[in-house]
Amino acid sequence: MAERGRTRWGTVAAILALPALIMAGLAVMVVRFATSDHPLGGAPEKVPCAEALDFGGAKLPDAAFEDRCTVQTWLDTDYRAEFRLPRAQLWAWLRHTYPGAPEPDTDLCLDGADFCVNMNSESTVPPGIDANAVEIDVSYEGPDQALVRFTAFTV
Repeated sequence: MAERGRTRWGTVAAILALPALIMAGLAVMVVRFATSDHPLGGAPEKVPCAEALDFGGAKLPDAAFEDRCTVQTWLDTDYRAEFRLPRAQLWAWLRHTYPGAPEPDTDLCLDGADFCVNMNSESTVPPGIDANAVEIDVSYEGPDQALVRFTAFTV
């Protein structure tokens, strides 16, 4: 008879502990969401710039320097590249890479950009690339240098 009571109390204890375990799990999830920039995963990761630019149909110019590239994936894929380039070579790279690109604009650019090129529709995104949209923001850094911020992503 004593053995039966122990089994019953063990079952009751397990049932009573279940809500406490669920609450502890929820508390851990709340802390993770509150303290993480990427609570569901998909934090930016460094990648070779050749990979990042290729996703958007481009190649890193030979004269580029101080290049940094990342990819962030979760529901969509977002490649970013940032590099500096002599201003004298900027326009040749843009025209060679995206000959059918729309004219540069100043309205939808990142803060501090002198101009940008946004290709975000089937008529402006080059065929045969993985990205659904490509955005290039250019900031002049003095008379001889430009900072290029390149983004290619899916939607």
